[in-house]
Amino acid sequence: MVSPAQRHFMRACAAKATALDATPAHATQYELMLAKLAEDKRRLKQVQSIERKADVKRELLPEYAPWVDGVLQAAGERAAGTQDDVLMTVLVWRIDVGDFAGALPIAAHALAYGLVLPDQYKRGTACLIAEECADMALKARTAGAPLDTGSLLAVEQLTRAHDMPDEVRAKLHKAIGYGLAETDPAQALSNLRRALELHKDVGVKKDIEKLERELKNAAEAPPARRTPREPRAGRQGAEAS
Repeated sequence: MVSPAQRHFMRACAAKATALDATPAHATQYELMLAKLAEDKRRLKQVQSIERKADVKRELLPEYAPWVDGVLQAAGERAAGTQDDVLMTVLVWRIDVGDFAGALPIAAHALAYGLVLPDQYKRGTACLIAEECADMALKARTAGAPLDTGSLLAVEQLTRAHDMPDEVRAKLHKAIGYGLAETDPAQALSNLRRALELHKDVGVKKDIEKLERELKNAAEAPPARRTPREPRAGRQGAEAS
């Protein structure tokens, strides 16, 4: 556990390292964070279960929160950002545990300042953000859990201008379409159609047909009749007298 004093120290060091562009002379705390990250990665490698790995990441992530807060705060004050493998790994881990709300500020920062992922991920930043968020959302849907549609829409907006394989963008639109199906079927249909345009094997044809039928039936349904109001007893009595 990180004590309040340690949390404050880490946040201040992260802000200072970012303000000084993390040059070697001022990178001591960053190097310590990299060493901690390497140790935590070794711990994760010893775990075979993907579900258990997520549990370990969930346990570790609070220890990195002060560093992340300090980096983002300093970048906001300077309107500039520098490469930070600790920050980028935390971004991936937060997505891995389904913490989209925690991942989005880092994602916005990374895309705004062109930060890249550590070599092990072998994907562009925007591509990983879009694909991993879509995968987590689709997995949640399969398990019967609600989708975080607001975060998916934010991810789509963040990554819209960035290059990635069409299959990845299709997967994101598919997840958004599923998330909107109950609350906004017209927009859900638009997203599912876009997913199909991008990748013919994305697996949404039956979903599109279902939504088209539902929207057609809703449009053809006669408007509900308004029931005439009964006169109030008081007024009847007044008129009778």
